[in-house]
Amino acid sequence: MQQLSNKNEYTLEERTAVFGEKIISFCKSISENTITKPLISQLIRSGTSIGTNYMEANGASSKKDFRNKIFICKKESQESKHWLRIVAKCQPERKEEIKDLWRETQELTMIF
Repeated sequence: MQQLSNKNEYTLEERTAVFGEKIISFCKSISENTITKPLISQLIRSGTSIGTNYMEANGASSKKDFRNKIFICKKESQESKHWLRIVAKCQPERKEEIKDLWRETQELTMIF
């Protein structure tokens, strides 16, 4: 976990990592069956890769490489929104929790 120099400092790297952690926690709490298992897998892949690609962007070797990684962050954010919508159909009782995750994903999409 990143050390923050100021309590109020909240970097995008930290924000995407926290989002990935929330996605993992959420997915762990879903009971697996033939429908939810592949959805969980897809959501974990897209939701956690946002932060990974952002970290790669920060270490980019060129402006072109940076732009490409940021574009991938945006694509993964958009994909995560899709999977959250589909999971909401399987987990209607978790609609509010899913809405909060979707909102954060939307904000990340807009940032990228």
